Amino acid sequence: MAWTWRFEKSDGTETEPALQPEEFTTQGDAESWIGEYWKELLEGGAAQVTLFEDATKIYGPMSLQADGA
Repeated sequence: MAWTWRFEKSDGTETEPALQPEEFTTQGDAESWIGEYWKELLEGGAAQVTLFEDATKIYGPMSLQADGA
């Protein structure tokens, strides 16, 4: 099982992230990584992310914007 993020612009089109993540072995590892690097990803042009387990969409798109931004 591999957990991966899809990085998207605000209109939903896929974009290359400012930081290239690895494939994660657990959902928790993937979520910890996004929690650590969301600001850099947002500054690099990604507005939202979607989490996948292999080819299955788990959730998203989830905005990288902080509340009140």
